[in-house]
Amino acid sequence: MTNVPASTMDTADALAQPGVSRVSDYVALLKPRVMSLVVFTGFVGLWLAPGHIHPLLAAVAVAAIAIGAGASGAINMWYDRDIDAVMTRTRSRPIPAGVVAADDALGFGVLLSIFSVALMAVATNAVAAGLLAFTIAFYVFVYTMWLKRQTPQNIVIGGAAGALPPMVGWAAVTGDMSWASLSLFLLIFMWTPPHFWALSLFCNDDYRRAGVPMLPVVAGTVTTKRHMVAYTVALLPIGLLPTLTGVVGWGYGAFSIAAGLAFVGHALRVWRAADDDVAPARAMFRFSLAYLFLLFVAMVADRLLLG
Repeated sequence: MTNVPASTMDTADALAQPGVSRVSDYVALLKPRVMSLVVFTGFVGLWLAPGHIHPLLAAVAVAAIAIGAGASGAINMWYDRDIDAVMTRTRSRPIPAGVVAADDALGFGVLLSIFSVALMAVATNAVAAGLLAFTIAFYVFVYTMWLKRQTPQNIVIGGAAGALPPMVGWAAVTGDMSWASLSLFLLIFMWTPPHFWALSLFCNDDYRRAGVPMLPVVAGTVTTKRHMVAYTVALLPIGLLPTLTGVVGWGYGAFSIAAGLAFVGHALRVWRAADDDVAPARAMFRFSLAYLFLLFVAMVADRLLLG
């Protein structure tokens, strides 16, 4: 359980009594930087799916994924306003900064959640809408409200929410879930833990102060580094699954191996670094973002080259 005192929640709520909130404050609630990668992977899932969808409906489907991702972020900020207020990395977010009231953020997130699922249902099909609803619910109830404050496996299990958008995009075209779309899910699912563990290594003091049981807080840096190496090694064959399932060709496959080896290299540098040297973890965190983005770019490029 989190060790944040009850008074912290009261302080966060007291701060969030703004006179006038700006549009940019509500945009910040959507976690736009996080949302951008989620939306891109959802778009690629839609792009790679067999079949045809009208370009306008495809754009609406991607917009629905974006709105759903942003809604999840807003509800997450509402629920985590107590720990956000004590973490250096998050204390400037709209609610602890006092520019958006907590109740307003919750209402905003809930309305956007409902709208995104309804929009997906009208524009595409029930399977895609159901997957989007499940994604939002999993992120809010399973990850944010349950796992994040209870277990160091929060990122391992909770990462499923961030891995689902390509399957949502795929289902928007096909109306089903296949092994091919599951390969895209597994790629992001296995990437998520080492990505966030790298972050938690250089934000360890923040998580400890907030009482969030991230792996370095609970098990220490050595165990965390060992897990990071193991996961990046396991990611190598998983990165090939889109090729092996026929989603894309071996052009992507070759790139995924090269990028995966570079990811392992970063994990090994983190492993060899002293506990107080967080520079390799920062470098690995930055590389992990580029790694996932470029792998999905490579999928699009591979498909374009194959015609």
